[in-house]
Amino acid sequence: MKLHFSPTSPYVRKCMVSAHELGVADRITLLPSKAHPVDRDATLVATNPLGKVPAFITDDGLVLYDSRVICEWLDSSFNGRLFPREGAARWHALVLQSLADGILDAALLARYEEAARPEALRWADWQAGQIDKIRTALLSLDQAPEQLQGRVDIGTLSLACALGYLDLRYDAWGWRTRFPRLAEWAAGFMQRPSLQASWSA
Repeated sequence: MKLHFSPTSPYVRKCMVSAHELGVADRITLLPSKAHPVDRDATLVATNPLGKVPAFITDDGLVLYDSRVICEWLDSSFNGRLFPREGAARWHALVLQSLADGILDAALLARYEEAARPEALRWADWQAGQIDKIRTALLSLDQAPEQLQGRVDIGTLSLACALGYLDLRYDAWGWRTRFPRLAEWAAGFMQRPSLQASWSA
């Protein structure tokens, strides 16, 4: 198995967290890729026409993207339990994964506004709007942290990766101080070996 990756991509991290949880991380070959919204990597585009990481190649040549598809394939292929099979637990896990990915989408768009867009073309209100999406998402979780307790599924793992990215790129924003109950949950959950082993920044 091969995975096109960028070392600080939180979506790549989600795939690798899943692989560690399933005990197959050492079977994945990492292929360095330059994922950039403007300066696109032709090798990566040849695998994923969107030119985004992660892009995954199975041993029989099946190409998979994005992280949601890759994680579910890993879970299905290696008899995992990261995706509950049925009932309310399944929908809770999938919705939390969507919320976590939405946090990441907003964080990346806000970052690109500074890191990729020329200064003269930056739009402060756009960036503020993305940050507010993060704020309202984290607030909803901080108000009901009990929904996260005792769970190890694709939702909680995705959320941990999203929060880790905020630590990396938005440390000065101080999400842990703003949302202390969520931070308390994260402090324990992020000690999982899969999360400790998967961050290559």
